Amino acid sequence: MSKVSNLTIRKAIKSDSDKIHQLLMDLAAFEKIEHTVEATNESTQLALFGESPSAESIVAELDNQIVGAAVFFHNYSTFIGKEGLYLEDIYVRPEYRGQKIGRKILFHLAKIAEQRKCGRMEWTVLDWNTRAIDFYKEMGAEILEEWKIVRLSSEGIEKLSNKEQ
Repeated sequence: MSKVSNLTIRKAIKSDSDKIHQLLMDLAAFEKIEHTVEATNESTQLALFGESPSAESIVAELDNQIVGAAVFFHNYSTFIGKEGLYLEDIYVRPEYRGQKIGRKILFHLAKIAEQRKCGRMEWTVLDWNTRAIDFYKEMGAEILEEWKIVRLSSEGIEKLSNKEQ
């Protein structure tokens, strides 16, 4: 295994999209939710590199091999009156964990958020992923126990949009 001193964190480019998509599929398998994945290589590429991208990605590259990635986008907080950086996914291949790659990805994202004058960074973590929770706390993140994720699936959106007012 290569030394992490050779690690590069960089903005993803279009030719990375298949590798990013595979990392996201690996993340879904790790989280035991692969049965919910609808994204394809094509939809990932369109979201990240299409005419009007809805998200961005950075990759962790070691010896010309992508070993980790993060996908993020901007949101807005009405309470603080600023954009935020929302980290949708972060993943490091299992054989490269424990080498501070995830830490370097988060540092890079924090620099992006600071440069863009974001008021905060936010992301979610599964409650059973105690290793990640401990890592995020170590990085200075606060786990907001009082908040719950609220979601409408595409089916839920369709049903709600067709209800009488």
